[in-house]
Amino acid sequence: MVERTQIITAVTAALKQAPERKFQESIDITINLKHVDMAQPKNRIDETILLPQAIGVKKIAVLGKGDIVSQARNAGVDLIIGPDEIERLGGVPREARKMAGQYDFFLAETAVMPLVGRWLGQRLGPRGKMPQPIPPTQDITPIVERLRNSVKIRSKDRLNMSVKVGNTGMTVEEVSENIDAVVKRVVGRLESGELNIRSVYVKTTMGPAVKVM
Repeated sequence: MVERTQIITAVTAALKQAPERKFQESIDITINLKHVDMAQPKNRIDETILLPQAIGVKKIAVLGKGDIVSQARNAGVDLIIGPDEIERLGGVPREARKMAGQYDFFLAETAVMPLVGRWLGQRLGPRGKMPQPIPPTQDITPIVERLRNSVKIRSKDRLNMSVKVGNTGMTVEEVSENIDAVVKRVVGRLESGELNIRSVYVKTTMGPAVKVM
């Protein structure tokens, strides 16, 4: 497994080599795999990872009606969609695609999941954003709090994947801790573990990529 000192060295170099900007840049990692048959769906990575260090507010949408709407308002989610709006969006593909791209995570009352599948499945499914079903008695507050500190990493059918792990306003140690958490989670999903990792790179939005491992 990659040592934390390696990660810290790479993050430090990436920040040092990045052009100076007057705005806060994202910091991303790219993980490249090897000897993995991505034609087999079981080998594809699709993970929601709780980061040890928060990287900024995630946009969360809740779909449903009744009690879940009250909970969603109290939890401060960014968008609430009722059954009628779900159906309406199904008839305006451009608006539905825009919504799918704007929000990071979706939660849905179990009662509306058939509607979601029928009207929005085409927009959310390919992006890996089909809603997490929420049973009627479940409190969504802790789920929302967890998702705000989470990232989603997906390989689809490719041997490489990228994910945001921080920003230039964070310390090197905080970013490194997040990278460590993501790499460990991906390695844990691979059949041969670290042997399936070809390389890992870190970079700021506008800066050059620096090899971590």
